[in-house]
Amino acid sequence: MIAKDPYLQRYVQEFTEINKGKAFYTSLDGLGDFIFEDYERAVTAENPEQRQPLLDIVVVGGGPTGVEVAGALAEMKKYVIPKDYGDIGGDNIKIHLINGDQRLLNSMSPQASKKAEDFLRDLGVQIWPEKVVTDYDGKIVTISDGSTIRTDKVIWAAGVTGNRIEGLPTAAYVRGNRLKVNEFNLIEGTDNVFALGDIAFQTADPAYPSGHPQVAQAALQQAKCLADNLKRWHSNRAPKPFRYRDKGMMATIGKSRALTWAGRVRLTGFIAWLAWLFVHIFYLIGFKNRVAVLLQWIWNYVFSKRGARLITEREWRLRG
Repeated sequence: MIAKDPYLQRYVQEFTEINKGKAFYTSLDGLGDFIFEDYERAVTAENPEQRQPLLDIVVVGGGPTGVEVAGALAEMKKYVIPKDYGDIGGDNIKIHLINGDQRLLNSMSPQASKKAEDFLRDLGVQIWPEKVVTDYDGKIVTISDGSTIRTDKVIWAAGVTGNRIEGLPTAAYVRGNRLKVNEFNLIEGTDNVFALGDIAFQTADPAYPSGHPQVAQAALQQAKCLADNLKRWHSNRAPKPFRYRDKGMMATIGKSRALTWAGRVRLTGFIAWLAWLFVHIFYLIGFKNRVAVLLQWIWNYVFSKRGARLITEREWRLRG
C-alpha cells in the first residue's frame, strides 16, 4: 500500500469486487466514519488551505471497483453533503479517479468504457487517464507526470499484492506475488499445493493466455473444478483442466446508472441498473434478507441518506 502515515494506513481501503448486495455506507462503515470525521473538521477549519485536503478524495484504479466507488462518492457529494453539511457545499468537494490505463473498465468494450467515463464526468468526477500514483506521504498524492493532489483520503482500488509464503518455490511467484499454476491450479514446482482466485496466475486456459480476471466468479469456478478433480484423483480418474466461463460483468455508477456486459447483452443506464439490482437481490440468501436489502435500497434511492448518520468509530483520535 502506498500510504506511509500509520494513521491513514488504517483507513485506506483495499477493495475487491463489491458484490454482496449491500449499500455503500453499510459495506464501508470504517471509510464512511473517516470521511464524515474529516467533514466535521472541515466545517470548523480556519481557512481554505486547511479545509480542502479534508474534503477531497482520491480513488486509485479504473476497474469496476474504482468506478463504482468513485460514482458512489460523487452521488454522496451531490445529494448527501448539501443536506448534511450545508456550510461545506458539494461543489467544494473534488473526487479524483486515477487510472493507469488509457480507458476505464478495460475488461469491457471501448463503448462501455466511454459510457462509464461520460457517466462519471457528468457526476463531476475528475478522471486522470494513463497516470499512476508514485507516492503518498499521508498528505500529498504524487502522480507519475509530477502532478500532486493534497488530500487526507486515498482509496486504493488498483489491485492487491499477495503475501509470500515461506516454503513455496521462488520461481512460482510472478508479478504482484501471484502464484503460477497449471491447468489444474497446481502451483508450479509443487506436487500437492494448489492456489485459487486472485493469487492464482494461470496461462493454460486458451481463452485467457494472460491469466484470468481477478473477480469472484473465477475463484468460485476454480474451487468447484478443483473439488471435482480431487474426487477424480481419489478414484484414479483423469482430472479435467480448468476453463473459465465468463458470465459477464456489471458496474454501477451512482444511483440509476450502470453498465451490464454479458455475452451479447449490452445494457447501459437505468435498465442496466435495474438488471444489477435484480442480480444482487437474487443471489442473497433468504427471502428476509432480500426484502431487507431491497427496502434499504429503496430508502437510499428516494431519500439519498440513511435514517441516522452517526460516526461510530470507537477510538477517537487527536491530530497533531
